[in-house]
Amino acid sequence: MTPPSAFLVARRDEGFGDVYPLEAGARYSVGRAPTNRIVLRDDLCSREHAEIFHLDSEWYIRDLGSLNGTLLNGEPIRSERVLRPLDELRLGRTRLVFVEEMSQLPDLPKGTAPTASKSDGLEIRQRLSQTRYQQTAQTIEATLGENRETNNRIPAQQAIGVLYRLALDMASASDTTELCTLAVDAVFRATPAEVVAILKFKEPREFELLVNRSRTTGPATYHKVSHYVSNEVLSTKQAVLAENVAANATLKNRDSIAELRVASLICAPILAGDQLLGLLHVYRTTGHTPLNSEDLEFTLAVARQLGTVWQRLTRQSVLWAENRSLKDQLRIESEIVGRSEALRRVESQLLRAAETRATVLIRGESGSGKELIARAIHMHSPRRDGPFICLNCAALTETLLESELFGHEKGAFTGATERLIGKFEAADKGTIFLDEIGEMALGTQAKLLRVLEGHPFERVGGNVPIRVDVRVVAATNRPLEEAVRAGTFRKDLFYRLQVVQLDVPPLRERLEDVPLLAEHFLKRFVRETGRKIKGFTAAALQKISNYHWPGNVRELRNLIERAVALCHGPMIDAADLVLFELEAREGDAENRVAGSAGRGEYEPETLEAVERRHIEATLKFTEWNKSKAAAILGIERSTLDRKVERYGITK
Repeated sequence: MTPPSAFLVARRDEGFGDVYPLEAGARYSVGRAPTNRIVLRDDLCSREHAEIFHLDSEWYIRDLGSLNGTLLNGEPIRSERVLRPLDELRLGRTRLVFVEEMSQLPDLPKGTAPTASKSDGLEIRQRLSQTRYQQTAQTIEATLGENRETNNRIPAQQAIGVLYRLALDMASASDTTELCTLAVDAVFRATPAEVVAILKFKEPREFELLVNRSRTTGPATYHKVSHYVSNEVLSTKQAVLAENVAANATLKNRDSIAELRVASLICAPILAGDQLLGLLHVYRTTGHTPLNSEDLEFTLAVARQLGTVWQRLTRQSVLWAENRSLKDQLRIESEIVGRSEALRRVESQLLRAAETRATVLIRGESGSGKELIARAIHMHSPRRDGPFICLNCAALTETLLESELFGHEKGAFTGATERLIGKFEAADKGTIFLDEIGEMALGTQAKLLRVLEGHPFERVGGNVPIRVDVRVVAATNRPLEEAVRAGTFRKDLFYRLQVVQLDVPPLRERLEDVPLLAEHFLKRFVRETGRKIKGFTAAALQKISNYHWPGNVRELRNLIERAVALCHGPMIDAADLVLFELEAREGDAENRVAGSAGRGEYEPETLEAVERRHIEATLKFTEWNKSKAAAILGIERSTLDRKVERYGITK
């Protein structure tokens, strides 16, 4: 995180309060509305009162047309004003002091300097590092040692300190065993208990001993909790204090505490809401200094704290397991499937490139898996813990693409109703993947080039320079060299992108990977849909292995998803793989090419003319269904729309 270059500190009559750190490159709106970067709880402030920003190594403030105005050192400001250390701003009733270092604040006693914090609607009135209830580790150990010698309970004031210390220690516990050990130690510190144990509840009405501890120096001997007492606790969910009263008729003919060689005991339920997690069992074997009502209250307080944190740790462990599962699933979905030599060569190159900071240009046909390669580069790079942001440059107009890349300020253009953080800012410390980079307009290419060369950028409609640390991975299915010669793609950007080039082979050049990919997609869609499909028949595998795959891996993925959805039996057969329409088109194309070659006919014409005629013929064949036509041509729908407009093709 970038360290702050300046601070705003709230001035109060008794000293200073909240601190707002200011980072160079950011713009800070100040006001009463919760959408501001700095929110002031002041009814005399306007909703958007003023703005503080950094420009050319200076910090500036300007008023945003507030009702009561903004004062700088007692004078109202009419335009942008430079801020100097110890300048005082007044917005409504609020006074803020501008400093570049916290040490510049005047008359601060040692140890009372305010710390930087983000405003969340609260105002700091007083700061305190320790409380009178908090005990140090030495004090706790001394108390515990004294209890070992005298078997006495500590005063109520010290008991509160033990509970407070227990709460702090519980917050850092990493597992249930450590948590229970902390609770047992707390009971020993505050009560004359000889034995303390924690039992985990197991259905039906069974308990498992988790932690037990004895005050004796010899081997710890634990006498199980009375069934009578445990049943009372289970039925009432209340803590119980019991003593050895052998003459009491209510305990005769039961497993009395006398039979368990216990003089007095406490049994408290460990609850999380209404859910019983376990029991906290405390007892003494001698009649001297028996457990009393004070010990019962303290034990119950420990059990309540223990139950809350126990449930939190349990939920946390479940979330960790789910997180690991999702990360493993993401890693599996980012794995490159295949054994072909061409794919192994690409994988070897990407692993070497991933460890560097170099910009990567991925080239290949539509649907060949360029985004998968980009994601694999990110997952194997030092930035793997950062964000991975994708943007299709062909899906947006020039204005919207620039806004998506670099963000925009509120009111920058029609429809800009609020500030938007761009993809480059969102990808800071991570990787941004720019798909279909060849479709980017020249104006946006110029701004992208400056960012790639390390220059800051500004949001659309803004004037604050923003710097980010982002690795760029781009992809294209167009021959960029031709675009450079045609003047539709900048030559300097082409060379800046092509630091490392990875060529993804089309699926027809690695047909040996088709069965592996089919099995991979089958397992994925079976897991998602819950269908009980075991695999492919030999006829199905032969069919997909002999197919030309004009749509590459994307076409294979969609084919398997459709087959899983429509298959009736336990195996996917050749009849479940609907390739007839595309196979006919492929055959027709091959026949047309063969017929032209057989006649030996040649007509001199440009590539654009051939492309125009082919697009027009494809649209007629699909009855102007552009989605089908784009799939046949192997391009995106948006790319087809641009080509139709460029060539003036009409229905």
